[in-house]
Amino acid sequence: MEKKRVAKTAADIAFIALGAFIFALAVNLFVIPNDFGEGGVTGVTIILFYAFQWSPGLVNLIINSILLVVGYRFLDKKTIIYTILAVGFNSLFLHLTESWDIHSTEKTVNAIFAGIFAGIGIGMIVRVGGTTAGTVILARLANKYLDWNISYGLLFFDVVVAVASLLVIQVENFMFTIVLLYVGTKVMDFIIEGLNPKKAVMIISKHQHMIAEQVNTIMDRGVTVLSGHGFYTKEAKEVLYIVISKQEVSQLKKIVKQADKDAFVTIHDVRDVFGEGFVDISK
Repeated sequence: MEKKRVAKTAADIAFIALGAFIFALAVNLFVIPNDFGEGGVTGVTIILFYAFQWSPGLVNLIINSILLVVGYRFLDKKTIIYTILAVGFNSLFLHLTESWDIHSTEKTVNAIFAGIFAGIGIGMIVRVGGTTAGTVILARLANKYLDWNISYGLLFFDVVVAVASLLVIQVENFMFTIVLLYVGTKVMDFIIEGLNPKKAVMIISKHQHMIAEQVNTIMDRGVTVLSGHGFYTKEAKEVLYIVISKQEVSQLKKIVKQADKDAFVTIHDVRDVFGEGFVDISK
């Protein structure tokens, strides 16, 4: 068990290092050469680089160290350790790749690839439980206390910083910045959530048996029946709980609509699903 934990920790650290390296490439190969802005602390460091030529790697380390001191109590021990590693790797690779260059003058392509690289890099770090500090800490706190999606919470805070970059970049480059932030969010969402995100569906209906039977026979999905009751009426109710793929949502909606147009349905995003019909929890 101890060997497995050590191996898992080593793999996580390698993942964080690779993610930090890919993110540094996004900044030094695509963002800065094209005078784009960025979000979060990196966006602030880029603004300061454009204005005063201060090293993004060094400024990134200083600002994120301050934010870590302020925000450490809001994160668990593992996240704090992984975040310290991520900030260190990020600052190191931003410095080491400072002089790297790629010959591409098409800004649209550069903005897209900046988003792809940034999304992959940050997504890899967040996926193993770390953050790059800065607005990622704010996004994780928003996820914890406000139930915001991490990637969209990050997009919100990043846009705030990106707007400030208008002080040092042209409006056209700002628009490209919004494009790269959006692409980055989508890519990061893909890295964090995986190739085939699942949906958890809860259904309250007077015809729950008909719905459950059709889900079993037509969709070949299991149904869990939960016992509940209305708070006001005290009337006993059976609640159907079903986990399906994103692609199966429309089919389930049709089944519910045909069985009971007055059914109450809630659909939730699910990050990981383990068990029969999905992923073996031992893997």
